[in-house]
Amino acid sequence: MNVAAPERTLVNGAEAAGVSVLERGLHYGDGLFETLGCVAGRPRFLSLHLQRLARGCARLKLPAPDLAVIGRELAALAAGADRSVLKLIVTRGPAEARGYAPSFTEQPTRITLRYAWPQPVEEPQRARVRIGAIALAENPLLAGIKHLNRLEQVLARAEWSDPAIAEALLFSRSGTLVSGTMSNVFLVHGDTLMTPQLGLCGVEGVMRQVVLQVAAASMIRTEERVLGRVDLAAAEEIFLTNALMGIRSVGQLEGRTLGPAPVTRRLQTALAPLLAAGDLGPVPAGAA
Repeated sequence: MNVAAPERTLVNGAEAAGVSVLERGLHYGDGLFETLGCVAGRPRFLSLHLQRLARGCARLKLPAPDLAVIGRELAALAAGADRSVLKLIVTRGPAEARGYAPSFTEQPTRITLRYAWPQPVEEPQRARVRIGAIALAENPLLAGIKHLNRLEQVLARAEWSDPAIAEALLFSRSGTLVSGTMSNVFLVHGDTLMTPQLGLCGVEGVMRQVVLQVAAASMIRTEERVLGRVDLAAAEEIFLTNALMGIRSVGQLEGRTLGPAPVTRRLQTALAPLLAAGDLGPVPAGAA
């Protein structure tokens, strides 16, 4: 069985097996993507994913997508399985001329894929995490959005092959903590939950946004701020977030064992009903 193969693939809303060889997304990474966890046949936090997609399109000057159409398409794909993973890719479309410069008359391509849920349903063990060697480039123009160029993450993920290591934490060229290769990171210092500011690089994850909202509702003090190695070393708790794992506690970092994680467990408990029920949410009528 090919575990990388999607169960279904749609291109611009129709079943398809491929795209044009002139795709600017293929040639230049000229596009964006979203990964959504789906439970109970519904995509979680759909409206937040679509809002981030709209922000990314505006940043890349891609034609505004019809978010209502995309939302219905994703909801229909999710309805075909109790638990699944959806990936949405939006590119500028096939090139109309050779070279980097877009003509701004290209017709965008929308690719939607449904995968089987890759993780066990039971709660995973606390993660073992390393520090990545690669330093992330800082580019405010691309910071926050989930663009298609993931070469830094590919190189970072190629640094280790030990299956017992779940993730690597990455720093920027200037030495600030950014994220994991596929996750956002949170630190607990005393009574404060902290996560890195992402104005220079990194992806503003949807689950990161949800966790910040859940923390605020739980009366947990939160800060988005510049964090460094000293902050990481002093953290009493560390956890990771992404669209599929929700919150995963870090139990070991570079050989250092972290103790009990009461704040992490409290947030996991508060988040659990949202993750279990699915969240269709309101679908924006158009690009913001």
